[in-house]
Amino acid sequence: MRSAPLILLVAAAIAATTADAAPAAVTASPVAAMAQVPATGPIAWEALTPTEQQLLHYQKDKWPSLPSPRQHRLLNAADHWARMSPAERDKFRERVQRFQKLTPDDRQRMRQRYEAFQKLPPDEQQHIRDMYKKYQQLPPAKKQQLRSKYQKVKPAHDDALDTKPAPTASTRSVQPPPR
Repeated sequence: MRSAPLILLVAAAIAATTADAAPAAVTASPVAAMAQVPATGPIAWEALTPTEQQLLHYQKDKWPSLPSPRQHRLLNAADHWARMSPAERDKFRERVQRFQKLTPDDRQRMRQRYEAFQKLPPDEQQHIRDMYKKYQQLPPAKKQQLRSKYQKVKPAHDDALDTKPAPTASTRSVQPPPR
């Protein structure tokens, strides 16, 4: 399946989309009751719980000027971060560091592929996740063999990177044969 290599980039893209939401050195334990805030409207810094303020301390000076949707995303990210185990946090930090080492073009390509993945039907997303789980269970030698094999294959077209609209039947000079 052509989309299978895409999953290798999805995990890092997920980390990239929330990279600004994870403070580097937070050791707070999971929180049972984060502040209950309405889903819309700005949130006053003072309305945050002490734990939320600790998790979001790096945003304190900017908080009043942040758009409301961003405040809500950061608050949700802080809640998620507080519920992560130390091992999950370490894994997240490592992925963010790997993402930050990528070139700007590679980061943009990864973001585009993540967006393309998000647009797939849920059953196809699940199929890709399942295939990735199977890949993760392979022995290292088999993984390397597959990586080598697929690095040699250049796709004729990568929909996730296409900036031009797809040709329509009326704009094609030659119609493909029926399948």
